Amino acid sequence: QVTLVEPGGGLVQPGGSLRLSCVASGNIHMINRVEWYRQVPGNQREWVASPGSGGSSRSADSVNGRFTFSSDAAKNTWYLQMNNLNPEDTAVYYCRVVGWFISRPGYQTTFVSWGQGTQVTVSS
Repeated sequence: QVTLVEPGGGLVQPGGSLRLSCVASGNIHMINRVEWYRQVPGNQREWVASPGSGGSSRSADSVNGRFTFSSDAAKNTWYLQMNNLNPEDTAVYYCRVVGWFISRPGYQTTFVSWGQGTQVTVSS
């Protein structure tokens, strides 16, 4: 199995920055895709960022280029750098990881895991 932990998050003033982390552990064989989402109570979970082509970052129109996806593949760790935060960015942020883990010697099984979520609150 694969476990995701999301350190980071917290309270930040408008205009401030935060970096969220998503750390995967377990018998990981291969990571295919990692994405960041956020959710406000009463709303659907919204995609916010994921890798782009050639090592670039893609982000939702709603964040206007203020969020950047990055990774440290050697550490199975992915980041969401959030700059110039505003109160509308207040939400619970989740990472989603898709890949393969070693289920038993010589066998790999696909997985889709979500982090536990971390609260980001933007307020003065």
